[in-house]
Amino acid sequence: MEALPHPADPVDPAEPVEPVKTVLDGVVREVRVPALAGPPVSGSLGDIPFDNARQAPGEAVLARKQRDGTWRDVTAAEFAAEVTAVAKGLIAEGLREGDRLAIMARTTYEWTLLDFAAWAAGLVTVPVYPTSSALQARWIIHDSGAVACAVEDTAQARIISAERGNLPWLAHLWEFDTGALARLVKAGEHLPDRVVHARRSTRTPGSVATLIYTSGTTGRPKGCVITHANFFAEVDNSVALLHPVFRSVSKDPASTLLFLPLSHVFGRMVAVGCMRARVKLAHAPSISTEDLLADLAGFRPTFLLAIPYVLEKVYNTARATAEKMGRGASFDRAARIARSYGETAEGRRPGPGLRAARALYEPLVYRRIRAALGGRVRYILSGGSPLGRRLAAFYTGAGIEVFEGYGLTETTGASTVTPPLRPRLGTVGWPLPGTAVRIADDGEVLLGGRHVFAGYWNSGQGVPPGSWLPTGDIGELDADGYLTITGRKKDLIITSGGKNVAPAPLEDWLRAHPLVGQCMVIGDNRPYITALITLEPDGLLHWRQMHKKQGVPISTLVHDEELRADLQRAVDEANRLVSRAESIRSFVVLPGDFTEARGHLTPSLKLKRGAIARDYARQIEELYRTPRER
Repeated sequence: MEALPHPADPVDPAEPVEPVKTVLDGVVREVRVPALAGPPVSGSLGDIPFDNARQAPGEAVLARKQRDGTWRDVTAAEFAAEVTAVAKGLIAEGLREGDRLAIMARTTYEWTLLDFAAWAAGLVTVPVYPTSSALQARWIIHDSGAVACAVEDTAQARIISAERGNLPWLAHLWEFDTGALARLVKAGEHLPDRVVHARRSTRTPGSVATLIYTSGTTGRPKGCVITHANFFAEVDNSVALLHPVFRSVSKDPASTLLFLPLSHVFGRMVAVGCMRARVKLAHAPSISTEDLLADLAGFRPTFLLAIPYVLEKVYNTARATAEKMGRGASFDRAARIARSYGETAEGRRPGPGLRAARALYEPLVYRRIRAALGGRVRYILSGGSPLGRRLAAFYTGAGIEVFEGYGLTETTGASTVTPPLRPRLGTVGWPLPGTAVRIADDGEVLLGGRHVFAGYWNSGQGVPPGSWLPTGDIGELDADGYLTITGRKKDLIITSGGKNVAPAPLEDWLRAHPLVGQCMVIGDNRPYITALITLEPDGLLHWRQMHKKQGVPISTLVHDEELRADLQRAVDEANRLVSRAESIRSFVVLPGDFTEARGHLTPSLKLKRGAIARDYARQIEELYRTPRER
């Protein structure tokens, strides 16, 4: 079988492909960036492990954590052999080409192994979030028609087992923790390797690779049909553009520790991209602070992908640690210097005073931030929601280059990304090579390109070739073609006075405060803007210690005048971003956090605004009982 073409050779980072802009009435309405990688004419993602083994058999493409905490490299040849063995087991168990295989697990080596083995066997994989309820898991498995499901542990196995009566097509349930993959290998031992190669040869770029169900803020999730060609368009152009990340230019070979869910398109896209570019990939199943910091220290990746919530937590934890040591003011000064220094990445050269100030805090603060991430991290890929100018500038100034991206499940991940050496903080960058972005008359962001999905499973809904995908997001393009996301079309607040307010900028700013866990801005058809605020547990613990209020119950603390005064200062800072008519006039502090388990967040940590408004209707009405200045 002919090997797939390798991702495009790196381009000069100082000369990224220039965007082609369409300007109407002096406003940029459309931007296109030419592709850096052409489409494959044959083959599938299932060929990647075998191409790697043929081209670089001894190169480490994965790392697997051992029981003693050390990491063992897995070479390209070893991984291809494992993929073959598991794929033979899937075939031996009776799974046919095109059958759907659901995977419900945390971010583990087994997840990636089974994903590629399924593709090698001609199957379609269906991710299920490991935190899914029985009803959510049942809907995805039933709607996709999955004939097999692999779970990580006994708790997940019980969830699926209890639903077997509602899943008539589900013939197999396998559990990683009880040795399911080893049993699959045993089941396929009698088959020759050529049966896997025969299955692979039937897959084409246009074949369906996976059904990824959108988490959705309302209604039932819909399965996005993602083809092998969609993945190749996404990862090949990403690798070609972001070659400092995927093809390390330092003495340390490129590597990443993946801790975001493989059930989400962002984590899955990077996992496939790493395999395609032969970047060493490791998995971290636990995102508890203690476990994740230990894995980062042990593996020491050169880049990470993260959502803004994680980066906010790292920043806030560092700030709280400094204050506990009596160095809070010093940390704040270091943060201001880092932000000022980071902003010079947009084209200004830092002056001698700023360079000297940054050098002073390099060993005291910035090196410690990098050490918490393993010590070798040079790049962060941020996505999921806007990072915001403040955090982006801070991490850049602390010595970590931030590439911010924007995309949807329907676009196989990123559709825009920060171009190398041309950051514009607060934006989500230019269109990914091979992508087009258009702003509709009502401000909605429209997307086009070969990475746009084939449609929704079982619905017949899709995007005809050459047409535009409506995103539901509101945004704008600046004069140079950089995209800024300002909010969600359906989340746009229109006050009773007719003022349009995008809640995202206020919410993002407030979430960056150490005391704030989540924030939801309210005001649709109301006379003014208000907010629901939840407290961040670590930040609150630190605040209690500093104010000697450890024994005060949370139900009392949410009304504490000192706590509210601190939060009011944060609200006042956020209000500086907007006009008076858009500013938050009042807020309520809630005793509990918004969580996925309580139905207030999607698995990708986006607010379910309707559910929150319903559950906190009394508190919202209270905010509007007392008339306020308009």
